[in-house]
Amino acid sequence: MGRILAIDYGKKRTGLAVTDPLKIIATGLTTVASHELIPWLKRYMQTEVVEKIIIGMPLDLQGRDTDATPWVREMIRILHKHFPHIGIEAIDERLTSKMANRTLIESGLKKQARQNKALVDEVSATILLQGYLASIS
Repeated sequence: MGRILAIDYGKKRTGLAVTDPLKIIATGLTTVASHELIPWLKRYMQTEVVEKIIIGMPLDLQGRDTDATPWVREMIRILHKHFPHIGIEAIDERLTSKMANRTLIESGLKKQARQNKALVDEVSATILLQGYLASIS
């Protein structure tokens, strides 16, 4: 059984989350520099079986592309090239960053800790993955 890996791709940083092998629980994995994403994924997949990758597609509130959408589309193309055996699915990521910030506030983190953008990206990937799991169950 393989895991599902979620990617919250950004120009500078990329948040990652993963399911357990039974695909029940989404857990934040890490944040990596975006230019290191493919090498990081290759190393990760040497030890873990990933059967599907979901990636957040940035859309505005009306469902239209944003300035970041072309970067994500290009990353999807690159992922297909490097991991042709793994299914890749783009998922609407509207409001995940806002939900991540609210989650961090509600968890009681101090303001300085909440300003850690890498943590926000990881939590965003986790929220994206939780939403995906809920939609397929």
